Formats: sequence, structure tokens, C-alpha cells
Amino acid sequence: MDNLKAIVVDDTIVYRKIVSDVLREIPGIEVVAAAHNGKIALSKIATLKPDFITLDIEMPEVNGIEVLQALKGQADAPVAIMLSTLTHEGGEMTMKALELGAFDFVPKPDQGTMAENMEKVKKAILPIVDALKRQKRTKFKPGRQFDRKSISKPQPLKTVGATPPITQTKRAIRKSKSEIIGIGISTGGPNALTKMIPMLPEEFNVPVLIVQHMPPMFTASLANSLNSKSKLDVREAANGDILEPGTVLIAPGGKQMKIVAGADGISRKIKITDDPPENSCKPSVDYLFRSIAQHYVGRATGVIMTGMGSDGSKGLVQMKQNGSTIIAQNKETCTVYGMPKEPAESGTADIIVPLEKIAQEIVKTVSL
Repeated sequence: MDNLKAIVVDDTIVYRKIVSDVLREIPGIEVVAAAHNGKIALSKIATLKPDFITLDIEMPEVNGIEVLQALKGQADAPVAIMLSTLTHEGGEMTMKALELGAFDFVPKPDQGTMAENMEKVKKAILPIVDALKRQKRTKFKPGRQFDRKSISKPQPLKTVGATPPITQTKRAIRKSKSEIIGIGISTGGPNALTKMIPMLPEEFNVPVLIVQHMPPMFTASLANSLNSKSKLDVREAANGDILEPGTVLIAPGGKQMKIVAGADGISRKIKITDDPPENSCKPSVDYLFRSIAQHYVGRATGVIMTGMGSDGSKGLVQMKQNGSTIIAQNKETCTVYGMPKEPAESGTADIIVPLEKIAQEIVKTVSL
């Protein structure tokens, strides 16, 4: 396989060096150029045709958002990995970049030595680059969503893969309409959620809980962005929040989120903890899904969407065994077909649909 060509774009010489040095250490990556503003970057992109760029947001002349806008719609546009500051304003701008089609983002370390910051950037960017390398091997271009050939009826469980479906537990569980929706999502998530959440109708009358893999600061920005576009109330979850109809709660970055019983033994509320990461994720989808399986037997919907890794797969099995309906995003509309892959191929998923059909399928489970 040919090397992946990269251009590093940042107005700070320190970060141009850090990112360039990190990328050069990764086998299969060739850094073909660097640029200190978006105007120069666009010129070099047109000439050198890189596979991906690392892109700072705040730059003189032409900033990162303007670069993404200029590239949007170009058939041969490179994949963009954003370098984002750990501030409220940085979080808001990062959400805008992801909604414009950026593949993922890496937080800029705000303290430490050059060597320490290089290690932090390397740890964050390596799985992203690995995902891009895998997609080049399969010749699958990330972010090309809504291919009309892939928009079809929900695929029955028996048609997906050759692996037999999982075996249900022996006890009979009576299914009823869903009273809660749990969603797990990662790479490509902000863009996908921006399309999907606004499709949920104003009269949607059950709570929705979302785990989006993100560090602190960014989940609040994601919630604010979705709230401005949705008919429902979307916010970052806080410890003790009561689950309310038509409310969408997003797990705070760097924390774990689960459901616990209220003091009356009937109501359910959110518990935010500092429990360890699971699947190297904090927040973790499995962590949330286990609690949904426990508290909503036979009356929940689990949704697994675009993302790297397999976080959520084990939790979905528990939900399935406890009578939940499981919906998975299909391969063609995933930015990264990682998290939905195992649930789809193992038979855990009851319904496999393109991104633009997920909201419709969720609504069906609430109105059984």
C-alpha cells in the first residue's frame, strides 16, 4: 500500500513541529508539506493532493473553518483532523468543524514539556491515523454519507453476516414499547448526531441518553450545538438529573454516566461517576448500556452508531438479553465502521439502517 500523504497546518511553529514529528514516526505516513495559515494550506492541498491534513482552527488570513468550507463538496478533498484548544470557544469551533465534515479532532496539550506534549499528541492521533490507513486499504472514503444505493429497507438480523444470532436467555421477557433510548457513538458522531437528532419529532416522549467519546469541555459544546438544531431539549448530563420525556442528555467528557433508581424506587436518575475507563473510553458506552439493561427490562432501545473500536458491544448484548430492541447504523453511512460492526455481524442488532433512517426506527420502538 502507498504511504498516506499528510499536510500539517498550524500557525504555531511549535505545533507544526510536534505534529510533523509525531506523524513521521508512524509507519506508512509521509508528511509532504506544512503550512502556517489556511490560504497557503489550500494552495498546497491543490498541488500535492494529500490523503489527510491536520488542521488548526484559529489561524490568520484563512482559518480552519474556512478551509473546511472551501474543501466541502470537492471529490478529492483530503480528510481533516482538527487540532483543538481545550477551551469553551475551542469546543464550540470544534463542533462546527466536525459538522462541516472533519473526520476527528485531537486536543492540543496546554501544559508540559515538548516531549510530554509529543507523547500526548501521538497517543491521541495514532488511532485516528490507523483508522484512515485501514480505510485506504479497503478503498472506503470516510464521510461519503447517504449513498442512495445504500438507502434501503431495514435489514433483518438473519441477513447480516454469516455468524448465527446470539442466543437469548432462557427466561421469557415480554417486550413493550421503549421507555428510554441509549445511543453510543464516537468518530463521526457530531456530524451524524447533527443529522439524526433533529429528525426526532417534537412530541417524542421518552428520554434519550447519549455517550459520545469526547474529552471534557467538548461534550457541553456538542450539547449546545444539538440543542440549537433540535426540537427536543438537549444538554450535558449532570449528576442527579431525573430522566424526563423528550430530554436528550449527553454524558460529560472524562466521566462515566449510568442510570440508578431514585429514592422512591420508581423514578430513575443519572449518576455521574469517576469510575475507571472501559475499553479505554471515559465516558464508555458499555458502562451506560449495562445500567439501561438493568433498569429497563423489555422496554428500551439501544442504538450503536459510527465510531472506532468496539465500545458498546458487550452492553448491547446485555440489553438484548433483557429484551431491548437494538438498532445499528449501516456500514455505508458510518464515518468509521467499528462500533456497529460486531453487533451487526453477530446478530445482536435487530435493525441495521442508514443514518437517515435511524430516527424513524427509534420512533417506531417508542410507539409499538
